[in-house]
Amino acid sequence: MNKVLILTYYWPPSGGAGVQRWLKFVKYMQQFNWEPVIYTAENGEIPVLDASLQKDVPENITVLKTSIWEPYTIYKRFIGRKKEDKINASFLNENRKTGFTEKLSVWIRGNFFIPDARKFWINPSIRYLSDYIRKNKVNYIISSGPPHSMHLIALGLKKKFPDLKWISDFRDPWTNIDFYEKLMLTPLADKKHHKQELSVLKNADVVLSIGKAMSDEFENMYVNAGGTDHNKFKVITNGFDEEDVSKEEIVKDKKFSIAHIGTLVKDRNPSILWKVLNELIKENIDFRKQLQIKLVGKVDIYIKDQIEKYQLKNFVKTIDYLPHDEVIKEQQRSRVLLLLVNNTKNAKGILTGKFFEYMSSGSPILAIGPKDGDLAAIINETNSGLISGFEDEENLKQNILAYFNDGYINRNEAAILKYSRKGLTKKLCEVLNSL
Repeated sequence: MNKVLILTYYWPPSGGAGVQRWLKFVKYMQQFNWEPVIYTAENGEIPVLDASLQKDVPENITVLKTSIWEPYTIYKRFIGRKKEDKINASFLNENRKTGFTEKLSVWIRGNFFIPDARKFWINPSIRYLSDYIRKNKVNYIISSGPPHSMHLIALGLKKKFPDLKWISDFRDPWTNIDFYEKLMLTPLADKKHHKQELSVLKNADVVLSIGKAMSDEFENMYVNAGGTDHNKFKVITNGFDEEDVSKEEIVKDKKFSIAHIGTLVKDRNPSILWKVLNELIKENIDFRKQLQIKLVGKVDIYIKDQIEKYQLKNFVKTIDYLPHDEVIKEQQRSRVLLLLVNNTKNAKGILTGKFFEYMSSGSPILAIGPKDGDLAAIINETNSGLISGFEDEENLKQNILAYFNDGYINRNEAAILKYSRKGLTKKLCEVLNSL
């Protein structure tokens, strides 16, 4: 088999969304004649632990780990948090007010830890992996970001070993990510972020993205900077693992349950949904009796306030966190799965891994987002759900009532199967073969 070195910060026992993409690729790569070697952090700051994911790690692969120093201990002390507290992702705020120290820490993070808080791991990793590459004759590397420090490790290795073939894989954008403007960057810091990003785009042999809109954005940056190799920009979406779908008989919720799985931050707050649900419980007695809103994951304090404002608190069931295997069952159990796109400038390109797991569950999807974006295109292709625009209250109400009254959609199972993790891994290995 050909060896490929995969640089990923998130790896079991880490849980959450960041680990899924490369865990599932690695699970199937050997079936397509590629031997993955994982490089990850020994002691990284991970938001949640999920032992259930360990079953997907092939027993015979090499996992390299080195220790990492991150400034989170100082950060926690600075904002008055305990050492064992987990750091929330995506600017989730669980407190009533964000203090001055937290705002200052965001400014420091954006302007001094470029591209991210893992920057101190870059040079030690380059030294460690250079020695490994020499001894093991590795010819291919893949870096998965964010954190984008992974790409800078790969860039350093590419400069030391020019014959290395390098795929930089973007699960999320870099300077076009939805919270980039919240980092309060100085012009100098902003320039440095863009310079690093462009250096990765220029030097990688393949720039892989999870959706077409993101890939087009990267290609435009590259072309505007004088790049000419259009063929290096490729798309492999996230997907679902058929083996994850529970084979046991799952009894559907008795109530009309609308479930959201994952972190709910302020930028993802569906004010339109709370308003429409408030109207429906007043207009429709049966709907009021049957409604249940299930929120599985961390919820921002702002969203809790919105739920109370629209008199929905008594309809809400919250679950802080579930292991991945239990999440799968919860998705299959729910009547409707709620998918929310952040209403930000890059909304058309947002295509979460959660969407594909929703799709595999068989439960219909209720989405709120751009009707001309990457998400809408796949929903329409697969007929796996209904999507409403950010401001289209009437359409959202119609979609909810369609599920409440009928509860059935005629899914395109052949189109859905295109997004299986095994099939997507085959596409990845074809990209590697082309190098």
